[in-house]
Amino acid sequence: MSVLITGGRGKIARAVHTGLVAAGRTVRVASREPAGLPGAVALNPAHPASLATALDGISQVFLYSDPTTAELFVEAAENAGLKQVVLLSSMSAQADNENAARDPHADTERIITSGAYATTSLQPGTFMSNATYWSYQLRATGQLRLPYLEAEEAPIHEQDIADVALKVLLDGPGGPHDGRAYLLTGPESMTRRHQLELITQLTGVPIDAVDLTPEQAFEELATTMRNPAQLASLMSYWASRVGSPHPIEPTVELITNHPPRTFTTWLTDNPTVFAQ
Repeated sequence: MSVLITGGRGKIARAVHTGLVAAGRTVRVASREPAGLPGAVALNPAHPASLATALDGISQVFLYSDPTTAELFVEAAENAGLKQVVLLSSMSAQADNENAARDPHADTERIITSGAYATTSLQPGTFMSNATYWSYQLRATGQLRLPYLEAEEAPIHEQDIADVALKVLLDGPGGPHDGRAYLLTGPESMTRRHQLELITQLTGVPIDAVDLTPEQAFEELATTMRNPAQLASLMSYWASRVGSPHPIEPTVELITNHPPRTFTTWLTDNPTVFAQ
């Protein structure tokens, strides 16, 4: 079966592509900005004709999506006779707080899983690669300004997410993954403050960590997170995790047969992120 990978510039999408090609599968990569991606096709998910072109001859999709275009995708996928969608969602889709009902990942899952094809939702928590954004702030200001530094997270390596997606796609529709939503975490719970300490230990880069108040965080994060509901859900989630170790999900090892990678491994895999 042929596989379409959307969001082709993303790290997870690129890792899924590499795995599928190595497994001998026929793969089409799509992106809003395909320039510089060999063989990629342009995809505007808000345009039905663009969706139809990208899905032509495709049986499976690894999907990045959002609620504003999800209904158009479902219609195009059903018209194309699609067999399987593996949706990259978020743990926030299952959040049990007052903002969960407005979470865009939950909205997207609700729409995408209504289609006439097999679906599997991948619901990772915090990405280890979020540390990349920390490095930008550190270089610009000499500080890391974050709320809830004592919040417990179980960050996950993007390659582990890709490995789970790859296994689901290679197993194909009609199996144990159909209709499932897989919670994904890394191997250990740690505070954000401890993550910063590990960065310094491994790289030698000193970090001046500023623990923002919720009010300061809303003001500063609103400039980069333009969805107020998503920001409110994220802030509520962080607050709930202060002093509460994050549950560790066994999903990565159960599906891939290897343990999830550690944060130290991620730092070793990305040595230039905090290089000065």
